[in-house]
Amino acid sequence: AIILVHWLLTVWGCMNHMFPASYAWGNFSVLAVGIWAIVQRDSIDAIVMFLAGLLLTVLTDIIHVSVFYPPNNYLTDEKRFSIGMAIFSLLLKPLSCYLVYRMYRERGGE
Repeated sequence: AIILVHWLLTVWGCMNHMFPASYAWGNFSVLAVGIWAIVQRDSIDAIVMFLAGLLLTVLTDIIHVSVFYPPNNYLTDEKRFSIGMAIFSLLLKPLSCYLVYRMYRERGGE
């Protein structure tokens, strides 16, 4: 569910080409690592890399939204929706990090 929600919000965040390609590459590559963590349930390394990637994308998403936020006179409804979905994804990431950390603990991590 974490992967699906963040994938959908990232797709919606990238709809308007307002953010550079690094926003999409960063988020989609972390989601690919998340798929790897789902497939290999016994791997602690996969879940650690997914957690580290989520934490790193929190920082990069803050930078992307703050640097590329358009001025009010250039803010259309499509851009507002796209930014809103990117911010909503950013706000959900701490909860996702907590849930991934619990999965890490369940897999035997310390």
